[in-house]
Amino acid sequence: MQGVTLTVSELNDYVRRSLASDPILHNITISGEISNFKAYTSGHWYFTLKDDLSRIDCAMFRQHNYNVQFLPRDGMKVLVKGSAGLYVQSGKYQFYAESMQQSGLGELYQRYMELKDKLTREGLFDAARKRPLPLLPRKVGIVTSASGAVLHDIRTVAGRRFPGLELVLRPAQVQGEGSAQDIARGVMEVSAVPGVDVVIVGRGGGSMEDLWSFNEEVVVRAVAACPVPVISAVGHETDHTLCDLAADMRAPTPSAAAELAVPEREALINEVDGMVFDLRRAAENAVLVRQNSLSAMEKRLTQRDPRNVLKQMLLHCGHLSDKLQMEMQRQLTMRESRLDSLIGKIDAVGPAKVLRRGYTIAMKKNTPVTSVEAATGDMTLLFSDGRASVRVMSTERGKMFGSQEETDV
Repeated sequence: MQGVTLTVSELNDYVRRSLASDPILHNITISGEISNFKAYTSGHWYFTLKDDLSRIDCAMFRQHNYNVQFLPRDGMKVLVKGSAGLYVQSGKYQFYAESMQQSGLGELYQRYMELKDKLTREGLFDAARKRPLPLLPRKVGIVTSASGAVLHDIRTVAGRRFPGLELVLRPAQVQGEGSAQDIARGVMEVSAVPGVDVVIVGRGGGSMEDLWSFNEEVVVRAVAACPVPVISAVGHETDHTLCDLAADMRAPTPSAAAELAVPEREALINEVDGMVFDLRRAAENAVLVRQNSLSAMEKRLTQRDPRNVLKQMLLHCGHLSDKLQMEMQRQLTMRESRLDSLIGKIDAVGPAKVLRRGYTIAMKKNTPVTSVEAATGDMTLLFSDGRASVRVMSTERGKMFGSQEETDV
């Protein structure tokens, strides 16, 4: 019997139709543990479902996963309902899921949660323990596979952002038996290299089993105890490990880790130039303020210069002296005028005018004689044009003018 010749497409299509026509492979429910789960921006989910002996690739399109009430994660045990089929373009046999529900936690996920709870209680994941990354590290330590894409991505980004910055690689086994211990030793060894100010630890994406080394307690404690800040770059953005929680910073990709650890040289130069400009402007403003203050102080000092003060005082004294002279002259003139007035009044009633009217003043021993009783013995008579010495021969008591009332001898 001669065999049939088919193209690859024809064979794949025949197998697809054969699977599609088998009722046993439709509307069936399978149980297993999720691994290598990926949610794409299109809304479709792709993952592997496995048990102890085997595994199958699964796809769950957006119109079906819309009704799932939880976000699947690696390690979850689920019940998935759907049908088996063949993807013709790749000839890949897979399961097309239409519904999903949780059936329990997988062994790895259970271990993950138990260790996470334990280390959380110890405070290894506390935000207060997180340290800031250095602005400009002298050297960047790297713990990853020497042959993986992670190292290439970090070197590419670092070389672009800051050419010449030294990267120190500590090659490490990132998967398989003994890998966790090697990663932990690598973190401690590279952090001890003089000049290393930050460490990047990581690997590329993979299933929960592939990334499990970064969930081991020895790695988590080594990252937490590292003397310099650690950036964890394990897996893809949707992958989460305990190493991420213990690190000072988590990066979604190795390239992002390099961007976090390595500053952009041009940006730093521009920032320094800006700071120098601001500093110079601040210094100039400070000098200007000081100059204005100094000018004001000089003006005040000039105003308070003893020579100027003395000059002002002398001017003021001169002004006061002038005012005093004027006031004295005014007072003197006023007093002279008053004195003249008084002299006039005195002169009007004084003895000189009285004597000129024909009267005399009797004096005895330089004392005016105002009573007839005192008119005895030798006396002096004052006239307007001289004086005369007389002796009283007799006196008469009574009125000066009129009849004689009493005569004393």
